[in-house]
Amino acid sequence: MRIFGKVRHRPSASWRQATDRAFTLIGDGRYEDAGALLTRAADLEPWLSESWFNLALLHKFRHDWEQARAAGLRAVALLDRETGAPDWWNVGIAATALQDWPLARRAWQAYGLKVPGDPHGANGSGGGNGEPVGMELGSAAVRLSPEGEAEVVWGRRLDPARLEVLSIPLPSSGRRWGEVVLHDGVPHGERVTAAGPSYPVFDEIELWAPSPVPTWVVLLEAATEADRDALEQLASDAGFAAEDWSSSVRLLCRTCSESEMPSDEGDGEHLDPHDHSEPGHPGPLGHRTAGSGSLWVPERECGIAAPAGLVRGLLDSWVSDSPDSREWRDLEEVC
Repeated sequence: MRIFGKVRHRPSASWRQATDRAFTLIGDGRYEDAGALLTRAADLEPWLSESWFNLALLHKFRHDWEQARAAGLRAVALLDRETGAPDWWNVGIAATALQDWPLARRAWQAYGLKVPGDPHGANGSGGGNGEPVGMELGSAAVRLSPEGEAEVVWGRRLDPARLEVLSIPLPSSGRRWGEVVLHDGVPHGERVTAAGPSYPVFDEIELWAPSPVPTWVVLLEAATEADRDALEQLASDAGFAAEDWSSSVRLLCRTCSESEMPSDEGDGEHLDPHDHSEPGHPGPLGHRTAGSGSLWVPERECGIAAPAGLVRGLLDSWVSDSPDSREWRDLEEVC
């Protein structure tokens, strides 16, 4: 068939059958079997960009970034449109995972995004030279461990595929404050604030850069919200973080978590409640208590992200500022 003067061929029935079966297997987690079918499909129709896009997608699911980059580059070489193709987004994710910054810049630009220039050159496609892409895309949320005991936390987007975690994740996530995670490009859910702005929720793909800062849990006696806020501010002033998990964690079913949910402002000042996903449909079981009109409970379970040599001094300093209204006990490193 001819479209706008270009000859295009419909993929064969064998290609369609192999591809459809492969995606059924991917849904079942059978990546090896799916890979064999998608490789066969690419052999049947090597001129078709979708053949290589599908293989790149499979390699992304498997976190095989070298193969994802190679298949992605073959896919974009066969594209017949200049910008906006999801093929380029997959290339950008693979390049970011590999720290191939010239290719990452090329991918985001080809997708249609404005990317700051790279003084080392942005025209290459080889491994790892150049400076990291830094785009400062604002706040967003990321779903840690999306296939397991998922938790939605807040962070700062460094570029289209990386987010720095600014919440203190629960220990069950295995993640820490300050870590950078690689995330997918299609949001699964949205957090909408009362003031109007909404924030996408992306799914984590893998840990991109670990944090050396451990997570601690401690029981506080804070007579007022201002006492609790003072600890959070003290930790922030020291360059680390404290978070009152008693009011910052809510339980949602997965369906709710992946939908549009009301949220506090995700501005880094008081972050949105973590969304801890559970099976079933219980609905929101907990909300931030501050400002909600509920009675203040002095005993608080607090997460702290700080080095071992600092955390006790931080808590002691917090108590010494108002010993009549503050106490702490049962400090434990949890992640």
